[in-house]
Amino acid sequence: MKSRAESPVLSSLFLSLIIIIAQKCEYILLVGGQKVPAIFLFGDSYGDTGNNGFIGTTSTGNFPPYGRDFKDHIPTGRVSNGKLMSDYFAEGLGIKELLPPYLDPTLKAQDLLTGACFSSSGTGLDNLTAHILNVIPVWKQIEYFKEYRNKIAGLVGEEEAATIIRNAIFFFSIGTNDFIVNYFLVSPRRLQFTVQEYTDLLLNTYTDYIKELYNLGATKIALINVPPLGCLPTERTVTSLRNKGACDQEVNQAADGFNSGINAMIEGLRPGFPSLQIISLDYHSLISDFIANPSKYDLEVIDKGCCGTGRIEVGFLCNEFTPFTCPDASTYLFFDSVHLTQKAYQFISNVFLTRDIPQLL
Repeated sequence: MKSRAESPVLSSLFLSLIIIIAQKCEYILLVGGQKVPAIFLFGDSYGDTGNNGFIGTTSTGNFPPYGRDFKDHIPTGRVSNGKLMSDYFAEGLGIKELLPPYLDPTLKAQDLLTGACFSSSGTGLDNLTAHILNVIPVWKQIEYFKEYRNKIAGLVGEEEAATIIRNAIFFFSIGTNDFIVNYFLVSPRRLQFTVQEYTDLLLNTYTDYIKELYNLGATKIALINVPPLGCLPTERTVTSLRNKGACDQEVNQAADGFNSGINAMIEGLRPGFPSLQIISLDYHSLISDFIANPSKYDLEVIDKGCCGTGRIEVGFLCNEFTPFTCPDASTYLFFDSVHLTQKAYQFISNVFLTRDIPQLL
């Protein structure tokens, strides 16, 4: 893929055009020479459509007020008030309305052919991150994908299964919990590694997972980078004594370093894997712009979540008995103190579908 230099003015105009499209459309249906047969999501809660509801962890969203703006107001395990990027990707690519969690026992064999979600809320690239919250580590998600591959080969044959996987898009959203749950909060990692050393550890692990998926037949991969972590409401709260509620720059710098590492990792992979199409989806810049320019997106609250006080409530702390949950989540960037509202996920997904994902088609 050739790189191209773009002037700041042209880049700004293009982003403005994308913003207008994303605000006016429920989703963007990509039509081109090649139809995407399936999509797969790996990673954390930004993509988990309900897997954690089947593994006995408290790190889930299968209770109110999660799901209150979802179809029939049903909490499904999606850690938001409604749909996630996973769902908007599936819908926008014309595949299906919702992306089901792989561990759902009611999932029909035919549904598998168009893809599934393997993500697990609370997980990370570091196995210790998954252990802290008793969730599915990424290596196990890939084991589930191997199981999935055998299932569809049994349905349509090995050759057709390989074709589906070769033309499918694989999304990764991972890294947030490694920093905010693990490194900067509760684990010994901060005593063992500098931020840079820990970042390198995560990126080396990430590289191994991508190579493993490539060896399983994946050729189209999109890596969603991490948001400005120090601006998450929970991080504003944890560091409020020294920052007075402002974004924490130390944590933000860790996020910036990790995201820069993702870009370098991608460039490092391309020469050795010529048939690999791999891109980074810049989630970070969109969240940063939401925070800097909320009125541009018809947002009013960007420093706390809709649920409860919005300062600390996430997961089981955000429940049907939590007081003060906002009446209209569409004016908020965050639904709880970590995760976005459906409105924000929809907008971000439309930008990715319009601006970035066509590079994989």
